[in-house]
Amino acid sequence: MRIGLFGQFGSGNSGNDGSLEAMLAFLRMAVPDAQLLCICPRPDAVRQQFGLPAVPISGDQPTNPLLRWADITFGRVPRRIGDFFAAIRIARKLDFVIIPGTGILDDFCESPFGWPYVIFRWCLAAWLGGAKLAFVSIGAGPIRHPLSRFFMKSAARMASYRSYRDQLSYLFMKDIGIDVAQDRVYCDLAFGLSVPETSRGDAVHPVTVGVGVMAYSGWKKEGADGEAIYQAYLRKISDFVAWLLAQGMDVRLLTGGDVDRQTVGDLLRIVKEDQKNGVGNNITAEEMSSLHDIMDQVVKTDFVVATRYHNVICALSTGRPTISLGYAEKNDELLMRTGLPEFCHHVETFDVGEIKKQFLSMLERHEELQREVRRGVEIFRAQLGEQEDLLRVKLLGMPGRTRAV
Repeated sequence: MRIGLFGQFGSGNSGNDGSLEAMLAFLRMAVPDAQLLCICPRPDAVRQQFGLPAVPISGDQPTNPLLRWADITFGRVPRRIGDFFAAIRIARKLDFVIIPGTGILDDFCESPFGWPYVIFRWCLAAWLGGAKLAFVSIGAGPIRHPLSRFFMKSAARMASYRSYRDQLSYLFMKDIGIDVAQDRVYCDLAFGLSVPETSRGDAVHPVTVGVGVMAYSGWKKEGADGEAIYQAYLRKISDFVAWLLAQGMDVRLLTGGDVDRQTVGDLLRIVKEDQKNGVGNNITAEEMSSLHDIMDQVVKTDFVVATRYHNVICALSTGRPTISLGYAEKNDELLMRTGLPEFCHHVETFDVGEIKKQFLSMLERHEELQREVRRGVEIFRAQLGEQEDLLRVKLLGMPGRTRAV
């Protein structure tokens, strides 16, 4: 059995790589003899991190001056044609192409001929090459550009299996005209990852808050408003961190991708320049390159306030009550399904004063909220077990697991 795993892996986004890790764990248990291949932007990073054979999603820019001139003159059409036939050659050697998790079907910070077209190209190559295509626990929507929507809808229609990480994604696909009658809703694959010990121990310690930051500058990558959006977000999140420190609490900064490191640096500079906060050693910012690194940080906290979706998942997985400052409704649904619906805010419109009030409310309701979070996460993990059985039978053509009576 030959299985290709397609997605934005190895490019520095810990949430995406966590989805790949979770799918690899399932496949290596379910079909240990399968030949696995990752199709991704950074095959070198995937080979090093996961010990997995990998190929790039696209070819390199031509080095021949004539070919480079033709590529530029004709709007990269020659290279796109070459990439398409290369994808078909790879797909013909595969039995399955699986897209594991991630918010693969949205156009956040993407133009139509970025990832929307790349997804379409590889799904079409899988279909033409005779490989079964599966979207497993993916996120979908919004897709704001009409051409991006065409590419992604077309890709989804070629799949023999589709499941979503939330009801929001399922309803989005239904609303844009996809037949979802056979599709399922489970949860994000990252809830299947192992979590570290969650106890903070019996020693007396200050309240510690994990604050997840993001290099957020709006839905579109380009645009004159991007820097203003980023600066407004940075100013508000810095204000909140300074307030936590002034209350005598400790802060641990969380990231979700390499690009967030600049935001950490910007935030630290703002907070430490304000001498009246008396920062001292009460703020910690360590390197994180995986969801496991993030969870290792989260278990040293009591509460989390975060922007990135997978920061929120790490917090919930370890039982931490969480306030979300999300840029899409996917964060909101996570919190609604774990008993925290009132703690959802949008990254561009949240009010710092309201966040402070809600945080104080969380302090008073810590044990109650923690129970709700853990109950919701238990349901998520049971759903992933159900999906694994379905993948064995419906996709891989294997017998399901025998359950004890």
